[in-house]
Amino acid sequence: MALTLNPEKRVPLLKNPSESHHLPVKTTKTHPTRPSSDPNADKAGIYFIGTATTILSWQGIKILTDPNFLHKGDHVHLGPGVTAERKTNPAVDIDHLPPLDCILLSHYHEDHFDRLVEDSLNRDFPIISTPDAKSCLTSSSKEEPFRNVHALDFFEGLTLPIVTGPTLSGKKPQIKVTGMPGEHVPPGPLSVANELLKAVPPTNGWLIELGYSSESGSTVNEEVGYRIYISGDTLFIDELKQIPEYLHGEKIDLMLVHLGGTTIPGPKMPLLMVTMDAKQGVQLLKLVDPDVTVPIHFDDYNVMLSPLEDFKKEISAAGLDERVVYLDRGDAYQFEVRGLL
Repeated sequence: MALTLNPEKRVPLLKNPSESHHLPVKTTKTHPTRPSSDPNADKAGIYFIGTATTILSWQGIKILTDPNFLHKGDHVHLGPGVTAERKTNPAVDIDHLPPLDCILLSHYHEDHFDRLVEDSLNRDFPIISTPDAKSCLTSSSKEEPFRNVHALDFFEGLTLPIVTGPTLSGKKPQIKVTGMPGEHVPPGPLSVANELLKAVPPTNGWLIELGYSSESGSTVNEEVGYRIYISGDTLFIDELKQIPEYLHGEKIDLMLVHLGGTTIPGPKMPLLMVTMDAKQGVQLLKLVDPDVTVPIHFDDYNVMLSPLEDFKKEISAAGLDERVVYLDRGDAYQFEVRGLL
């Protein structure tokens, strides 16, 4: 299964497109111990908008993750009787984004795909998400169903060839997206009850592999130049141990970890934690062992009860300070993709 990305034939993100804008980057950060000085390196980057909303940029392609563009004081619905209030503003508004190529949606939850986004998006814009999200987004019960949604279950992959004009040394750039395990509700009776009630939607993590393909006779060779793991809104569960097994010793270069210790039904009655807190985030870092970790999804809503400072303390206590880069909303992290030269 493939979805081709072509910067010259982009589908507009919005129903009513506005003029193109540049991202307002406050600070660009690089590897904490190996900053690059090679101007010819194959550069890529992550721009942090807020919550779990980021933009991955490489080879002229821009992929938007978990679009949430509500503002401070706005509310989202997270399940029966559960709402959350946004405490922050996004780094940029949805109508001030540059041209984009597709959306990577971890799950169909309003703090990751808010009502403003759903109402304003072009129904033909490509979205990669979970089977559950696809069934919701394309449902005939919707007044305007989405028409270009691709579903990936755990360990299912989708290759995104990039059309950029002439090949580079015979190599064609491509992005591969693979669904990774995630659980929003802890295992046990609560998970069983949630399966029946459908209160909290299923969620994916993602493995994003940036690389190249080349042809030698009838053989297609593929090489991965950079691996990004996005945890999604998961707890630290046994199923995550399948990720290192799936990689067969290959290294994760960058992990975007969803933190916050999101607790429902709310801060006044914190009964059930549904995203990792600081301690679980460090557990995941030790399990996946990425070269660099960037925490996201940590303080944007009032149901997030494990602040970033807790994670920083746990990281320092574990002696992992040089393995983590902290981004403010509006910051970017720039890195290099191997294999071009």
